[in-house]
Amino acid sequence: MITGTIKSQIDQIWNAFWSGGVSNPLSVIEQLTFLMFIKRLDDLHTVEERKSEDLGIPMARRIFPEGANNKGEPYDNLRWSRFKHFEAREMMRIVDEHVFPFLRQLGEVGSSYGTHMKDARLGFSNANLLAKIVQMLDDIPMVDRDTKGDVYEYMLGKIASAGTNGQFRTPRHIIALMVNIMKPQPGDTICDPAAGTCGFLVAAGEYLREHHPEMLRNKEQRDHFHRTMFHGFDFDATMLRIGAMNMTLHGVDSADVSYRDSLAEEHGADAGAYSLILANPPFAGSLDYDTTAKNLLKIVKTKKTELLFIALFLRQLRVGGRAAVVVPDGVLFGSSKAHKDIRRMLVEDHKLDAIIKLPSGVFRPYAGVSCAVVVFTKTGVGGTEGLWFYDMTADGFSLDDKRTPLLEAEKLGACPTQALTAEEHAKNNLPDILARWGNWEAEAARPRTAQSFVVSAEDIISTGSWDLSLNRYKEVEHEEVAHAAPAEIIAELRVLEAEIAEGLDWLEGMLG
Repeated sequence: MITGTIKSQIDQIWNAFWSGGVSNPLSVIEQLTFLMFIKRLDDLHTVEERKSEDLGIPMARRIFPEGANNKGEPYDNLRWSRFKHFEAREMMRIVDEHVFPFLRQLGEVGSSYGTHMKDARLGFSNANLLAKIVQMLDDIPMVDRDTKGDVYEYMLGKIASAGTNGQFRTPRHIIALMVNIMKPQPGDTICDPAAGTCGFLVAAGEYLREHHPEMLRNKEQRDHFHRTMFHGFDFDATMLRIGAMNMTLHGVDSADVSYRDSLAEEHGADAGAYSLILANPPFAGSLDYDTTAKNLLKIVKTKKTELLFIALFLRQLRVGGRAAVVVPDGVLFGSSKAHKDIRRMLVEDHKLDAIIKLPSGVFRPYAGVSCAVVVFTKTGVGGTEGLWFYDMTADGFSLDDKRTPLLEAEKLGACPTQALTAEEHAKNNLPDILARWGNWEAEAARPRTAQSFVVSAEDIISTGSWDLSLNRYKEVEHEEVAHAAPAEIIAELRVLEAEIAEGLDWLEGMLG
């Protein structure tokens, strides 16, 4: 947890960018990523220098070569620890004309730490702004992994608070809930096919450090953790840089964060490659059939991205692999053939474990769509017996655009440091979800009027549409009937929704 002083320092950096003319929040975080990467290169080089001096041996890894570059500039001048002392205009010259070309060169030669720097550019020309930002960053005490990671997470939080590009960022307490439900293990191979800032992968790594610290003392498991455990894909170069830096600052040395249009590319190479998928993929999109991976269309014939991503997850998971993913509510009850096919697969061909309905304001201020977390296991032979539903009504924050905390910081999140009272539970359901999760005997005994309950696979199949919407099965206490929507209105809405879905299917067929 970073202190108020550090938060204030970061706020000042952000304000300096804005007053200096860099107002796009994504551009700010991209420029900060470049500068933090430059500083990290110097830190790594300094560690190697000290090791060489202490042991009296040559440097094992020299990031900055000896001598000068092809423009006659000494490589030593490209190091953060040196150019930070230069006058503003000289600093600008060195950084713009020499440091950034050096970064791009690292990307071109494919170094593990320069992979996403091929098109790195300094995004402003104000020398005084650069000098101010370099000094401010240098003043922030980032001496350990926890602090570095927290500082970067706080910076990323600025993206969401700014609203403009907040769609790239899932609320961290929702990510923590999903990770704690799935309980990553040292042997897992984890993937997020729509990684963005790599929030799910970072949270999984932090969970493993906390719950399985012994794995980092075992060479084989440590190598797996740093090199082969985490896989994140995105088709936005800025997101890849931000995600890769996020993983690096959280202590994962060489995570596979790479370019991929997950729905457009064939997936033969990584079919069945992952044991755990955590994701909040983009929804409400539509792709043309000719731009969609053919092996996904074999699973489900649709243009809807939310259904194609579920098909992708089923293809990428190995048998026995688990997934916790966010989907829009339409996936749970949509009446098109593709919707029904996906639900039938999850219920009858694999093991559908849980539907956690999220309140509609969770993704505000940038989206008000109703969503749910779907938890399932790939089996290929069925296995769904009872499906657990939880009706989350509060996540600890107001459900309006301001998303104001409703409780003290110690009582927020999935794993608060202080116990919640019954009244506080009504403001933050996340700890209760984890408390009930896995306690199947008690959950099976709950009535369908409760906040959580279990529905048999037979009941779901008997609907004829494999309906997975909580409201289909939830029952209302008698005293609440007066406040409930009349059954005939619900029935009419269902019919209307089915007619719209069928009309869209017909239109898609006509358009090819």
